[in-house]
Amino acid sequence: MPRKTGALAALKKLESERAKLDTKQQELETKAATELGRMFLGSGIETFSAKSLKLIGIALGKMNEEQALATLKIGGSAQTR
Repeated sequence: MPRKTGALAALKKLESERAKLDTKQQELETKAATELGRMFLGSGIETFSAKSLKLIGIALGKMNEEQALATLKIGGSAQTR
């Protein structure tokens, strides 16, 4: 017969793992934001207001890469590198 504490222990372990994953996600989001910021520094986009930059990002994020490049009238992805 299964012990009652088995489910409780498993739940506690799951909660602990979830907390560790949340911490790891926050760390990775911070690193990703830093990487994105470094890509844009010196491009001129850093002069945009935070509100406008967020709106631009949201609009571009709704498109695939080819659509975004076409909308911005930018050639192939090799040109952006």
